[in-house]
Amino acid sequence: MLQKCLPSELSGKNLCDIGGDSGVVSFKLRQLGGKWSSLDLIDEAVESIRMMVGERVFKLEAERLPLADKSMDYILVVDMLEHVKDDKAFVSEIDRVLKDSGELIVNVPNPKNGILRWFRHQIGQTDEAHGHLRPGYTGEQLTELLAPHFDITRSYSYSRLFAQLVDTVINGGLTLLKAAKGGKKGNLVTPSTLQRAKKNSLILGLVGPLLSMAIVLDTLFPFTHGGMLIVKAKRRVKF
Repeated sequence: MLQKCLPSELSGKNLCDIGGDSGVVSFKLRQLGGKWSSLDLIDEAVESIRMMVGERVFKLEAERLPLADKSMDYILVVDMLEHVKDDKAFVSEIDRVLKDSGELIVNVPNPKNGILRWFRHQIGQTDEAHGHLRPGYTGEQLTELLAPHFDITRSYSYSRLFAQLVDTVINGGLTLLKAAKGGKKGNLVTPSTLQRAKKNSLILGLVGPLLSMAIVLDTLFPFTHGGMLIVKAKRRVKF
C-alpha cells in the first residue's frame, strides 16, 4: 500500500520512515531505492530496525525529529501518529523537515465502533494494549490535523472486514503464545521474539496465505469499512 504512494524512481531522493517497529517495513522500503532514514519512539524498536537495515536509524525524542530543516523529499508515518502525545507539534516538525516540494504519506487506524471492535476489546486488544494514545483518525480528523501545513492529494482505506478478522486472530494468537513483547507501542515483534517463536512457525507460516485470502474476500465486499487509512499530502504553499 505504501509503495503505491511513492514514485517508481527514487534515486537521489532523501526519504524517512517513522514507525518501522520491527524493521520489516523499513527494510522493504529501502529496497525501493533512495537514501532512507528510519525513526521510532522506543529503544527496542530502534534496536530492532537497526538490526534489519543497519545505518541511519534514530530514536524519536517526543515530537522532535532528529533531522535537518528541509532535508527530506518524502516522509512516511507508518502506524505512529496515534502513538504521539502532541500530534499537532509532530505534524509541525514534519513540515519543518520536508523540502518545499516534499510529500507526506500517513498510515493510521480508521476505527469504527461495531461488533468486531467490541470483540477485540473483550479479548484485550484495546487501544491501551497497543500503546495508542487515541484510537486513530477518520478522514475528516486527519484533514483537520494536517490542514495548517498540508493539503491531502490522495486518500484511501484498506484492511476491510476479512483482513481485520485475520488480524484479530493473529494478534490474539501471538498474545496467548507470548511470542510478542509488550511496550509503549503494544506488541512489538523484534528479531529476538521471532526467534523465540520458532516453535510456533507452523502458525506463523499461515499468516501470509490467510492475509492473501482475506484480501481477495475483501475485494468481493468493497462496501465494508476499511480499518486502516492512508493519505498522501503536499506541503501548503505559504506566502
